[in-house]
Amino acid sequence: MTLKQLVYFLAVADSGRFVQAAGEVRIAQPTLSRQIQSLEDDLGETLFTRGRDHVTLTAAGETLLPLARRIVADVETARLEIAELAGLRRGRLRLGATPSLCVGVVADVLAVFHASYPGISLQITESGSQDLVADLEDGQLDLALVIHQQSRGPGASGAGYTRAGARGGSATTESTLRLTPVLREELVAVSAAGGQVGLDEALGDHAGIVELARHPLVVHRPGYELREVVLSACAAAGVTPRIAVEGGEMDAVLRMVERGLGVAIVPSLVLAGRPGLRTTRLDGSGWTHRTIALAHRTDVAPTRAAEAFRETLLAVLARTSRTGALPPGVRFIHS
Repeated sequence: MTLKQLVYFLAVADSGRFVQAAGEVRIAQPTLSRQIQSLEDDLGETLFTRGRDHVTLTAAGETLLPLARRIVADVETARLEIAELAGLRRGRLRLGATPSLCVGVVADVLAVFHASYPGISLQITESGSQDLVADLEDGQLDLALVIHQQSRGPGASGAGYTRAGARGGSATTESTLRLTPVLREELVAVSAAGGQVGLDEALGDHAGIVELARHPLVVHRPGYELREVVLSACAAAGVTPRIAVEGGEMDAVLRMVERGLGVAIVPSLVLAGRPGLRTTRLDGSGWTHRTIALAHRTDVAPTRAAEAFRETLLAVLARTSRTGALPPGVRFIHS
C-alpha cells in the first residue's frame, strides 16, 4: 500500500467514476485502474463495486475511507510543517469555528494573525461543534474553537464528544483531543423586537425553560451543540418543546426569529447589530452559560502555524478583555 494508491482510492471514492478520478489525479484511466487493483490485492479485499457507469464502495471500502483521509491529511500536514521551518513565511492553517464565533471573535483574531504571518494560507470551516470535532479527528482541521461538552445542559451525560453525535460511530474522542478553555459566554433567549411571538404573550426580561417551551421555538440543525443544550434542558424540566422551525444555521435562525416565527436560544455575542431582536435572560443553572475551548488532537503535534495562531488568539482575547471590549455576557477565562 502506497500513499499514491490511497490518493487514487480517495479520488475514485469521491467521484464515483474511474474516468473522472483519473482526470483529477492526472493519470491515464488504465493506470488508475491498475493501481486500485494493486491496492485491493494488497489488502485482500474488493474496495469498489463496479457498475456500468459508476462505482460504489464495498464494506471494506467504507472502512478504509476515513482511515485513508486521515493518512493523506497527516502526510500533507507533515510536509507543511517542514516547509514552516523557513520561519512561518509559508504554510497553512485549517481552523474550524462555530458560526457565532466566526462573525466576531475569529475575524478579529485572524486579522491580527494575517498581519503577522501573511504567507500562511487560511482555511476556515464554519460548523457546529460536533461536526468540527469529527473534522479534527479525521485530520481535516488543525485547530477548532468548540463548545466544551462539560457545559452542556441539564440531563446531558458525559464530558467527551462522541462520533455518534456527528457522523456515525460511537467511540468517544475525549482522550484524543486537548481542550483549552478561552471564553465563557451567556446564552439568552431572543424574540422579535416590538412584537409578540405567535399568539402567546410576549417574553419578559427573564424566563425559564418551562416558560420558553410554551412558545414556538426555532432550533438549529443537528450537529449544533446548542440544539442539544436546548432539547436536554427541556427534557430535564419535563416539558416538550414546541418546535416551529428546525434545521437552520445561526444567521438563518436569527432571521427567522426577527420575522416572528418563534423564539430561539443563542449566544449573547451574536446579537451585535441586531436591532430587530429582543433579548430575554435565562433563569436556571448549569445550562445558561457555556465554555468555548480551543481544541486540537493530542496524537499529532500542532504545526508551527497552529501554535502561532494559539498565541495570537490568547493575546487578542486578553487585550480585548482588559479594554472592556468583549461583547456583553462574554468573559475571557484563560489563566
